[in-house]
Amino acid sequence: MSNTIKLNFINRSNDANNSSVVIFQKNVASNFNERHTAWKVIKNPSHKESHPIHYSTNFQVAASDSYGNHTPTLTSNHGDTFEMTNDISGNILRKSSTSAINPDEVEVRNNLISGAIDAYCYRDGKLLATKRGIAPAQKAVFKFTPNIYIGVVSQIEEGELMNSAIISEINTEINLFGINSADIVMTGEGPEPFNFSLENVTYAHVESN
Repeated sequence: MSNTIKLNFINRSNDANNSSVVIFQKNVASNFNERHTAWKVIKNPSHKESHPIHYSTNFQVAASDSYGNHTPTLTSNHGDTFEMTNDISGNILRKSSTSAINPDEVEVRNNLISGAIDAYCYRDGKLLATKRGIAPAQKAVFKFTPNIYIGVVSQIEEGELMNSAIISEINTEINLFGINSADIVMTGEGPEPFNFSLENVTYAHVESN
């Protein structure tokens, strides 16, 4: 079974404001008030235009140190733990031999003697979530359910942290669990709110024992 869900955004609305569509996920292992990152931004889609979206079920992690140096990304699986540590060449991020406390989560630990780090999650090469200011001996914890949030915004860039005012306007949650491919269709016109729904859904085949 493929580990990538193939989605296709289709604009069937009559939006005349050249709006953009943002898609993001919530790190459910973090506190309620944490700001979320704009994972995908579809800019100015015209009526009947489409935009392919690949949603990998895996995500990658990376980190940066207090000097602003960024590590390469490392593929993660549920239960993995990564540690920022120092070796002869400098600070590096590596997979730990120990597992995360929660098997559904991914941990990024700061094992440096001094200096805070920032931890990053990427999905399909685009920034998904950020945890900043992780002090030595502390860790960041990431957990994502197969749910995406989608809405119309006036001005946002991919990778930006969204403020609470923007997030409060995005009310559509789409559950991708068990889906292999689907169209995400946006409808609405004039003063009416935009709606997002799934069409042409195909489900992943699950073999029975």
